[in-house]
Amino acid sequence: MESRAVARYIRVSPLKARQVADLIRKKNIKEAAGILRYANKKPARFIDKVLKSAVANAEHNYNMDSDILYVSEIYIDEGPTLKRMKPRGYGRADVMRHRTSHITVILKEKEAK
Repeated sequence: MESRAVARYIRVSPLKARQVADLIRKKNIKEAAGILRYANKKPARFIDKVLKSAVANAEHNYNMDSDILYVSEIYIDEGPTLKRMKPRGYGRADVMRHRTSHITVILKEKEAK
């Protein structure tokens, strides 16, 4: 049994978000929430929001116990890039790329040993 939550079109670079996602992969929910709370990165608050949504989905939709949930999978996919022009010297222009991300969190229950 698994629970998932997805946030799409988040205005944060996928490369930076993957650095934060690597910190909580295969961790239990309380430990992951603690890591995200004190991670001094912008993507941490978006990933924390998706993690809380996945926990709520697990409890409400699947009657899973939140005490034994862990982050089974988390991946950050690249969304569409917003392209904007920035004026530069001598009448030139540079392309500014505002990257977006799709964040997916999948939770599972740990098996009793």
